[in-house]
Amino acid sequence: MAKPISNDLRTRVCQAIAEGLSCRQAAGRFKVSVSSAIRWQARLRERGSAAPDMVGGDVRSVRIEKHATFILGAVEGKPDITLNELRIRLQARGETFGIGTLWRFFDRRQITLKKRRRTLPNSSVPT
Repeated sequence: MAKPISNDLRTRVCQAIAEGLSCRQAAGRFKVSVSSAIRWQARLRERGSAAPDMVGGDVRSVRIEKHATFILGAVEGKPDITLNELRIRLQARGETFGIGTLWRFFDRRQITLKKRRRTLPNSSVPT
């Protein structure tokens, strides 16, 4: 995804429009698209600033975080529960999440589950 155009340029374009230039003229002077100049001016009118919104970041984990107490309680009740078993329990409550979503949920909390112990070193091979 491309980076948003700088706030400085947005401000200068909007300032030129405020000083009497049309959006098309201001866009030509600062070598930006006409549609960008129009959007920035509309944003300035509506929000009071032509600054861009934040780009990136996690916006979808809010849905699974609402069920954090249920999920963590299920893990506490059965420590060796699998992600698929958790999916089934959540589906019974009317929520559907993928395995990857559940994995990232536990990864954010640094919760891991190792079902096997570490294997002992092989004694027949010299080290």
